[in-house]
Parts: sequence; structure tokens; C-alpha cells
Amino acid sequence: MAKSHISALADFASSNVLLAFDVDGTLASIVPDPPAARRRPATRRLLAAVASRYPCVLISGRARHDLVRRVGSVPVLHLSGNHGLEPWAQHPRYSAQVKRWGRAIEQGLASYSGVVIEDKTYSVTIHCRHAKPRRQALAAIARAVRSLRGARSIGGTHAISLVPRGAPTKGAALERARRLLECDTAIYVGDDEGEDAFTAGRADRLLSIRVGMFRDSGARYRLRNQGEIDGLLTALLACRTRPQ
Repeated sequence: MAKSHISALADFASSNVLLAFDVDGTLASIVPDPPAARRRPATRRLLAAVASRYPCVLISGRARHDLVRRVGSVPVLHLSGNHGLEPWAQHPRYSAQVKRWGRAIEQGLASYSGVVIEDKTYSVTIHCRHAKPRRQALAAIARAVRSLRGARSIGGTHAISLVPRGAPTKGAALERARRLLECDTAIYVGDDEGEDAFTAGRADRLLSIRVGMFRDSGARYRLRNQGEIDGLLTALLACRTRPQ
């Protein structure tokens, strides 16, 4: 975040604000093997310090049980998984729908190597970083996604996530967490293209920050890349020098 934007950050930090972070691509780098993703030790220490000064939540595409395992002792107040669907919309119809998608996708993409289908119960992710032959595999993935009834796709360069259309989103999860924790404002930091959490509140109540230099974003501010997250956390600490 540019120095000229620090004043906006300080204004929000001085309010009754909720901090919300995505995980992959935001607090942790995107890696070829998603289970191997880890926050840098410095980022983890900074996040723990920030969470002692502000109410903090994580809103991720990962399954919630995976987030619980990864957070450890960092004092975040709430975890929302599966792109905002968990824990408030864990309905059997969603898991059944996702399971059908997983079977259909596996059958349609069986002839392509390097494609990994990750069933997270309430969403499914198609990992295609190592897909071969790549061009044909990506075309087949696009056809498979279009054939799925009721699926909302969240695109990425190396992975495509599918969630039930009409299920709660990250934006809905952000607003619900803000209300439950009785916060007046929120700062949301994430990396998804076109993510609705970037526009989940009025401009005077939400400061949204996109990680990555992409055009398709409703975020008000940007970090150039994931490596700049430590600078943002440090700036947030400077705005509140004492634990709450």
C-alpha cells in the first residue's frame, strides 16, 4: 500500500474495526502443492501481534477444519471456510451437489494428466497447474465447468473453485462476522479476482485491499504481491501500539 494510502488505513484502524484476511495468496504464498502452503514465520508473528490488537477473522476457500489446523495459537476470533459457506450454511444439499460435480469432473477429465480434483465437501477445486497437454486440458476443464448445473466458478490461473450458486459468499461471511463481533467497520484483504467481499459494505464502512495487480477487482487499494503483506501488517501494528 502506497504511503498516500496510509492515512486511510489509519482512519479505519482508529475505528471499531474488524480485520478479515484470505489465506492462500494473501497470508501465504500460492504454491504448486496446496497442502504444503505455509505462512512465513515473520508473517505468522505479525498476524499474531495484529490479532492481539484488533478483532481478526479468516475467510478462505479452504475447508474450515483445514483452517483450524493451520491457525494454531494465532488468536483469530472466527474462521470461515469454503469461500464463506462454512460454518453457517453447512447443508446436506450443498455437499450432495458438490459430490455429484466431483464425480462428473473426474469422468470428464480422466484422460488428462496432472489435473487434481479436490473435494472440500462444500466446494470443489480443480487444480490445473500441472495439467498436460495444457491447452487441451484447460479447454476440457472449461467445458466440464459449463456443464455443471448450479455451480458458481471462482477462477484462478492455476485452479478453479466451484461453489453452489446461492450459497453464502465471502462477502456475506464478512458482513456476518462484522455484525456478530459488533464492529462498525471492516478491513478486508484478499486476492480473488472479482471477489464480492471487496464491495460487501459501504465505502465509509469497508476498506478493501486486493493482493496482486489485476484489473478485475472492486477493491479500493492494492498490494503489488503477496510479499507485501508483512508491510501491511506492520502498518496496522503501528496504528495500534497496544493490545486491546
